Amino acid sequence: MKKLILPAVLSLGVVATVHARPMSTEVAFVPGEVVVKVKKGFMGKFLGKKSLLDAELKSSMNLIAGDFVVLGSSSKSTQSLLTQLKHFPEVIYAEPNFIYKAISSNTADPLFEKLWGLSNTGNNEPDRNGGSSGSVGVAGADINADKAWAITKGSKNVVIAVIDTGIDYNHDDLKGNIWVNTKEIAGNNKDDDGNGFIDDIHGWNAFAKNGNPMDGNSHGTHCSGTIGAKHGNGVGVAGVMNDVSLMAVKFLSDEGSGNLADAVIAIDYATKMNVDIMSNSWGGGGFSQALEDSIKAAKAKGILFVAAAGNDGTNNDSAPHYPSNYQVDNVVSVAAHTNQDSLATFSCFGKRTVHVAAPGHNILSTTSGNTYKVYSGTSMATPHVSGVLGLYIAQNGRQDVKSVRDRLMATTVPAGAYRKSTIAGGRVDAYNFLTDTRIPRQGPDEGAWRVEALKEIFETTHPYANNAKISKTYTFSGAKFVKLVIEKYETEASYDFVVFKDAKGAVIERISGSGTNYETDYAETETITVEFTSDSSEARFGAIIKNAKVIY
Repeated sequence: MKKLILPAVLSLGVVATVHARPMSTEVAFVPGEVVVKVKKGFMGKFLGKKSLLDAELKSSMNLIAGDFVVLGSSSKSTQSLLTQLKHFPEVIYAEPNFIYKAISSNTADPLFEKLWGLSNTGNNEPDRNGGSSGSVGVAGADINADKAWAITKGSKNVVIAVIDTGIDYNHDDLKGNIWVNTKEIAGNNKDDDGNGFIDDIHGWNAFAKNGNPMDGNSHGTHCSGTIGAKHGNGVGVAGVMNDVSLMAVKFLSDEGSGNLADAVIAIDYATKMNVDIMSNSWGGGGFSQALEDSIKAAKAKGILFVAAAGNDGTNNDSAPHYPSNYQVDNVVSVAAHTNQDSLATFSCFGKRTVHVAAPGHNILSTTSGNTYKVYSGTSMATPHVSGVLGLYIAQNGRQDVKSVRDRLMATTVPAGAYRKSTIAGGRVDAYNFLTDTRIPRQGPDEGAWRVEALKEIFETTHPYANNAKISKTYTFSGAKFVKLVIEKYETEASYDFVVFKDAKGAVIERISGSGTNYETDYAETETITVEFTSDSSEARFGAIIKNAKVIY
């Protein structure tokens, strides 16, 4: 039976853990529940004291990362339990049971022509209903799948755990690539392989605590299709990998939410089964030591942990998003880009915290019940990267996780849209990654910039109007590099934007919020366009731009 869990909100000022860590935002958690890591050998003593907390034992977890219990109380708040647990010597740390959510060619697959993330022709982006979006994209702004497939299309020996809402393992486009636990006998209600999980034929359901990770939501199935929908079968779409073993690890409910306790069990299962890659298109909660410990345990076994950067359109450098923000060498944080070779407006970003960008806007893939739908999100970008990493492992075997991550970043295709939004400054390219092709990052001489006053000032009304759209183009004949200096901007954050584009219409940078004397990223062109757009709600100061900086 499924329980509807109503999220509570933990205020920043009252967080209390045995080793307290500040949270950067309000986060959801299961009311009255805490996850506790207990010192080795002290579990019995600790459980003997639980009556002092007026709490019941919800579950216990003997994980690679340590011994944990989940305690729940109907009479005490989460804050009260955390405060009391600070004084228990058997406890290493305790934290709320956080809630996480799903972050919303040469094949014979009939829908392949709409998979712009694999092969972007510039006019093959689908709309939400699977038709044509009519958007004019940038041809070649994809993962360069065709060239990569000339080297490898994957291997069934590569196991990728899709940690999500499950997988429809009966889907016609996926069933040929579903992982099978050959040491387990289906339906005999026994743990045949002795791994601690009964009837885990295709993976594990940490939410329902059984061996059936069927997807009743479609989110996990969509991610799985991007990784490994079969090629050339005359059905549907094609994944980044034609050959792969997709392990279904479900901890998110069919409604798309799950909690910390189930998340660490899901990761622990995949770690125990020694998968090659974990694909994680979900996020939420605050910093969790238990979650970080579980990711570190995966790292110790050489497992890559690919994670969606988030869909809030915010800077992860200043407003962390978990699990993508954990500073562990096996974590690969993924932003989403569009078919126009620009960062998706919803995508979180971070010059110090988000590693790469990948296709994540209007992505067609498999959904439950032998269907196909178009989704957008960093959730969709993440499986593109998981699949590209899977191709690399198929070709080269498992290697040091940090070295693999560094190579992935070094072989990205640089573009202005990602220069300030990702560590790599570029989008993932599978062929470059497989061949270790590194495109030189050539930038301007910082001492050569000279200030030029704009012949026509760019200025909104103050305050600006609702549903405003203003655009001006500036040309500096003979310029090699151009950037603008925003004297002041103040907009409704994440809703109203000042956008800068190069001569080809590619987005150089998109800003929102407030600031003064802000220098935009540069364009390698003599022409730069400024666009201001607002929605129908709040109106604030707007923007004023008087000067440019130019290198001839």
